[in-house]
Amino acid sequence: MKNLILIRHAKSSWEAPLKDIDRPLSKRGIGDAHITSHAVDQFLPKSFIVWSSPAKRAKETAMIYAQNLAIPLETIIYKDDLYTFDERSLEKTIKDCENKYDNLILFGHNEAITNFVNKFGDHYIDNVPTSGFVALKFEEEEWKNIQKGKILKTIFPSHLKS
Repeated sequence: MKNLILIRHAKSSWEAPLKDIDRPLSKRGIGDAHITSHAVDQFLPKSFIVWSSPAKRAKETAMIYAQNLAIPLETIIYKDDLYTFDERSLEKTIKDCENKYDNLILFGHNEAITNFVNKFGDHYIDNVPTSGFVALKFEEEEWKNIQKGKILKTIFPSHLKS
């Protein structure tokens, strides 16, 4: 059995004229990442590997989660292949995960995340928002063989704000 947690990076800032990969989190994004990271602890597996896109906004989101969930920063693996908006590319990267890891937490980007969830999940999600958390479970024993999985939990900032 394989477990995958997809986290879309938090809201980014458009204030400075930067390359897309260099855009940081906005003030709202920082707040939302803190809110969602505090709500997911009970849904995390005991052991896991963490991958992130190298984009600044994804890295900053991963760092906020790491700080709030006591994940050592040095264990986060930044993968260039995760700087993608295409679900086929995301799927290929996930399916290349080593089978010794049963639990993968991944920080990435939309449209790739929403489209991946809708292809591999058991129900439709219109849009995984920024700071959105989606936990999926697959019955397959090897990442390369994952098929339709079950969405175990979604946590979006709008669910947590009163």
